[in-house]
Amino acid sequence: MPEPTKKDETPNGEKEQPVETEGKDPQPIEVIKPVQPEPVENGSKEPEPEAVVVRAKEQVESVNSEVKEEAQSPCSPPLPATVKEEAEPVVTEVNQPPEPVVTVVTPPPPPPPERVVTDVTQPPEPVVTVVTPPPHPEPVVTEVTQLPEPVVTVVTPPPQPVVTEVTQPPEPVVTLVTPPPPPPPPEPVVTVQVTPPPPPADKDDDATTNTPSPPPPPEDANTAKKLSIELPNDSVHVSAMGRKDSVWSLGEGQAPEDLDKPVDTPPLSSLLIERPQGGSITVGGDISFVAKVEAQDLLRKPTIKWFKGKWMDLASKTGKHLQLKETFDRRTKIHTFEMHIIKAKDNYAGNYRCEVTYKDKFDSCSFDLEVKELEQSQSVDIRSAFKRSSEGHEDAGDLDFSGLLKHREPKQDETPEVDVWEILKSARPDQYEKIAFEYGITDLRGLLKRLKKTKKEEKKSEAFAKKLDPAYQADKGGKIRLMVDLADPTVELKWYKNGQEIRPTPKFIFEQKGTQRILVINNCGLNDDAAYSVAAGEEKCTTELFVKELPVKITKEIEAVKTTVNERIELECEVSEEGAQVKWCKNGVEVPTGPRSRYRVKSEGLKHWLIIDDASKEDTGTFSLMASGGTSEAKVQVELKPLKIIQDLQDMTVLLGQPLKMHCEIFPGNVPGRWYRNGQLIQSNDRINILQRAKNHRLEIVNSTIHDAGDYTFVPEGYSQSLCAKIHIVDPPRVHLESLNFPDNTVTIVAGNKLRVEIPISGEPAPRVVWMKGERVILDSGHRVRAETFSDHTSLTIDIAEKEDTGNYKIVLQNEAGEAGASVKVKVVDIPDPPEVPLVTEVGGDWCSMTWEPPIYDGGSPILGYFIERKKKQSSRWMRLNFDLNKETTFEPKKMIEGVPYEVRVFAVNAIGVSKPSEPSKAFVPLAVTSEPTMLVVDDVTDTTVTMKWRPPDTIGAAGLDGYLVEYCIEGTDDWRVTNKELTEKTKYTITGLPPEAKILVRVRAINAAGASTPRTLQHSILVKEVIEPPKIRIPRHLKQTYTRKVGEAVNLVIPFMGKPRPKVSWLKEGETVDPTQVTIRNTDCDSIIFIRKAERKHSGKYDMKVEVENHVDTAIVDIQIVDLPGPPQCVKIDEVWGGNVALDWTPPKDNGNAAITGYTIQKADKKTMEWYTCIEHYHRTCITITELVVGNEYYFRIYSENMVGLSEGATQTKDSALIVKEGMQLKNPEYIDHDFKEPPKFTQPLINTFAIAGYNATLNCSVRANPRPKVIWMKNKIAIIDDPRYRMFSNQGVCTLEIRKPSPYDGGMYSCKAINDLGDALVECKLEVKGGFTFSELMQRGVPLHLIDKYMSETKAVEQPEK
Repeated sequence: MPEPTKKDETPNGEKEQPVETEGKDPQPIEVIKPVQPEPVENGSKEPEPEAVVVRAKEQVESVNSEVKEEAQSPCSPPLPATVKEEAEPVVTEVNQPPEPVVTVVTPPPPPPPERVVTDVTQPPEPVVTVVTPPPHPEPVVTEVTQLPEPVVTVVTPPPQPVVTEVTQPPEPVVTLVTPPPPPPPPEPVVTVQVTPPPPPADKDDDATTNTPSPPPPPEDANTAKKLSIELPNDSVHVSAMGRKDSVWSLGEGQAPEDLDKPVDTPPLSSLLIERPQGGSITVGGDISFVAKVEAQDLLRKPTIKWFKGKWMDLASKTGKHLQLKETFDRRTKIHTFEMHIIKAKDNYAGNYRCEVTYKDKFDSCSFDLEVKELEQSQSVDIRSAFKRSSEGHEDAGDLDFSGLLKHREPKQDETPEVDVWEILKSARPDQYEKIAFEYGITDLRGLLKRLKKTKKEEKKSEAFAKKLDPAYQADKGGKIRLMVDLADPTVELKWYKNGQEIRPTPKFIFEQKGTQRILVINNCGLNDDAAYSVAAGEEKCTTELFVKELPVKITKEIEAVKTTVNERIELECEVSEEGAQVKWCKNGVEVPTGPRSRYRVKSEGLKHWLIIDDASKEDTGTFSLMASGGTSEAKVQVELKPLKIIQDLQDMTVLLGQPLKMHCEIFPGNVPGRWYRNGQLIQSNDRINILQRAKNHRLEIVNSTIHDAGDYTFVPEGYSQSLCAKIHIVDPPRVHLESLNFPDNTVTIVAGNKLRVEIPISGEPAPRVVWMKGERVILDSGHRVRAETFSDHTSLTIDIAEKEDTGNYKIVLQNEAGEAGASVKVKVVDIPDPPEVPLVTEVGGDWCSMTWEPPIYDGGSPILGYFIERKKKQSSRWMRLNFDLNKETTFEPKKMIEGVPYEVRVFAVNAIGVSKPSEPSKAFVPLAVTSEPTMLVVDDVTDTTVTMKWRPPDTIGAAGLDGYLVEYCIEGTDDWRVTNKELTEKTKYTITGLPPEAKILVRVRAINAAGASTPRTLQHSILVKEVIEPPKIRIPRHLKQTYTRKVGEAVNLVIPFMGKPRPKVSWLKEGETVDPTQVTIRNTDCDSIIFIRKAERKHSGKYDMKVEVENHVDTAIVDIQIVDLPGPPQCVKIDEVWGGNVALDWTPPKDNGNAAITGYTIQKADKKTMEWYTCIEHYHRTCITITELVVGNEYYFRIYSENMVGLSEGATQTKDSALIVKEGMQLKNPEYIDHDFKEPPKFTQPLINTFAIAGYNATLNCSVRANPRPKVIWMKNKIAIIDDPRYRMFSNQGVCTLEIRKPSPYDGGMYSCKAINDLGDALVECKLEVKGGFTFSELMQRGVPLHLIDKYMSETKAVEQPEK
């Protein structure tokens, strides 16, 4: 089955490549394609061969793919495809299996050109390609890309076609060449030489070529056969054809496969006032193109781009041969853009484009450049074929695709003609580079590769007297014999298929006749189409086997069918091969067979069916089945069934606005039809629905109008009969009050204004209208109140509205179709009366609360709201308090001055206006109490008392603050009891005499001269019971590690802790009670102090602190280290003396001063003077070699030990002296055994228990030594920490660090670090406690309910217990 083509590929699977020409504008290759081309199975694109011409192959592959696409289009007749050749040679490359050399010589014909079409009769229909050669004599070299099907090439020279046929059915391709017009100059000989590929032994040599190409594919059944064309006279190397650094190459902006993609450009607009014009120059000449843009209406400089061809942007190609220039004339306001081409070359010719853009404007102009070439000879030597233009040289980019193809006028070398081939063949290999340098050959590796192939071809085979033929052909299902003749019959012979050795099977049979060895392949199939090779010793010969698939023939034709609509149609055809691929067509176009198609295709064995379940008249036509070996056609005719009217249309009378439904039934069903009204076609819309279900046809109009009346006709499609009916629309009188847009049909008018109410009416004929108010009829002749009636509306007019005009007005309409009535309410409104005198009910510090009664008369319109004003009693200026209407009868004026008397008044407002003001209220003076106290919390709780504290009120009035009143009540009651009979001025108070374990509520009021403030009540009840707070020791950060002091210094450590009631504190040292005579310990309610006046080394150790509150215990460890100076080293001795060197060795001191030894200081003294000089300080090892000693002197040495406190008081001196003798003594080098540095992981610094503060980053550090480098794993509670964003892990020079970002109490626990390598593992652990949680008292002070406090404390204990 054909595979779907990929994006940017031709139907045969190859990517389209652009065709570049030299000397003139590239002419497009026009191929007339059939109506519906089908994709062709052609495999994937082959890698580019290593021949000189590469891009030529891609161009012809693209053309051949289109020609082949036409050849395989099964549903359309073959159409001629026209290929327009340029005035230069077209070189293409053939990728086919090795075949004999085919040479076609086309002589020039004297008569005028005629297009001769030669048909090659082979199924399916051939594709005819007409090639028009250029008007000048040029060689035409054609390479045909290997196709999956065999190819027949026919070259027809006039006047009679000469056909050279290579018989490889079933897909013929006919190429017709039309000669040039007379009088023709002498035609050159056109040679197509097909050479077989080199033997497999040369594949390794192919890799040495410096031409970039993909590696050779493996030999298998799907490998495309490869042919190469020898072009010894090419002057352009393949590496220059695909260069992107050339101005005229493909460029970098777009891949070749994207050339045919549409380019989105904005719409054209006139920007260019002068457009560049095309021109013609000779090779080496200069030319300029000018474009001008008027900048009168432009705010900034427009953007211009120069292109060559369709896509190549020349902005990045400027250099020696191309220059772009921009100028601006401020006087004329014109931008001038110039493109200069300097020393043009033949490949500069072509189509150019200039694009100008400015914001949303766009303009473009195309022009052509023709470069005329000078006449030169046609010779090309081998050295020019292997010369490569490099990037960066001045002629870089001059070679391109078209320059490679054209050799009509190559430049002549000034050097004399030398046959380099003969020189290289006769030269030694060590002379190849010298010859290449002498004759200017840069691609020496490619030249040596060809030379190697040439030499191998001359070598005669020693193992084979007769090799395999280049190619074999067999029919599918047939038999083929591959035979070789051996020179040595005793040599071992092996057969291979696509590189895989062939074993004897019933399909592959090996035969032997004398020196002949035969491989017989039975029942050839398509998978046998492959490359075969035979190896005799070290020699090998190859061949290609082509399996020809026989055409599928039609053994039983399709029969013609004549039926009616809605019937089932089955077209049956039988072919000669089971499972053959066929295509069904209708009128030459392939029928769709998708899941939603009306057509279904079925096949069984040799039979194929095309099924149409529900035939329609559109199915009439010629159906055909196309196979590779023939076509079968049959006509299908579908006719209509006789029309039968089951139910005719009926005349109807419909009320205006009522739905109109028309219905009819006809036979046959599923016959569409059209509806007409008064001869006009009716279209379906939102109001009209046209429905059809089988034989039922309906026309529904949702709301009928007067225009819907008339004669209706239904015409079935395809029939001359029609169904008719008449529709009459009746419209009784109506009053359209909805057009008034008044609520409840009430018209409101202000007293004294004119009122005119117009009400639309309808009815046929026009109705008679009567207006009435109560029982009184309003006439049209009235003076102040009158009624008028018109054709489409009636009106009521009141010239001057009065209060008495309020009431209901009735309208009565009558005509022949019926009677209708309606009523309209007229309401005359005025401003309201003033409200009642306002009453001030409550007074504050700067506000008051006032209320009033609405006015007695609202003016006929609802009261919308009120305006309030106030003034000082002594003033006469009133001030408006609200600019938005107050809709309530209460209001609170604010921002008044305390102690100043005020008055207020009110205005009523309705839709008509504002009433007169009310009478002023009685004078009042603002005076307010303070606001409620703030921040009321519980400070302490005992078994009988509760201590509360709070903060003063936020607002204290002018009357000041006298004190506070504290009240409490038992939870569940409203009996508030005052605890302090006298006011307290403090913000803390203790309530005494409370019953134990009772729950009480507490509130506090602020008291001043204005009274008591709003009470501040505690949100939750308080349990009268002593609160037990578990103890917590807060170790200072500097005590979390070892606390170090020198001997004689004072130690004073303060360790705070928490807990209620007062905790009990105890200290132990190394598990024993601390001696109070040595260490002084003092405990308070919140901390413990350990004091040592003068530290001694015996005070070092770990001190355990224990804090207890009833059953709750917390412990901590303080490590104190008292350090002193170390003792001197031991056993200092001289190990060896040689030359001016002395080797010393010693042992560490017995007393290290309770601290690690950090180094040693070595000193020397001459025996004569015994003055000591320091040789080295801070030395870490216990052995050293002292150098640069004076010959003839005798030395003593002494060593000091050193720790963190300093050097030892004394030094250890060597007992013996070292005499430095003269040179000449030989030193015997000791033998050393290489030390094995491998060791399992060992933690040199463990993890230390750490306390972290919640919200602040914490780090855990340890160091490990191991070789090889270990893998470090961090764990929390024995669970590995992996990809957790809260943790960051570092490892540097063995120091491992774990950073915990902003820890919370839940991040506490046991942390461990594990190091693993091949020799073992090690583990260290520590405990991390995160401080910063809340205690019970803190939560109580914050006003948190008790049930939430209990939940929080239980969760905290649950987290702490697993950690302990």
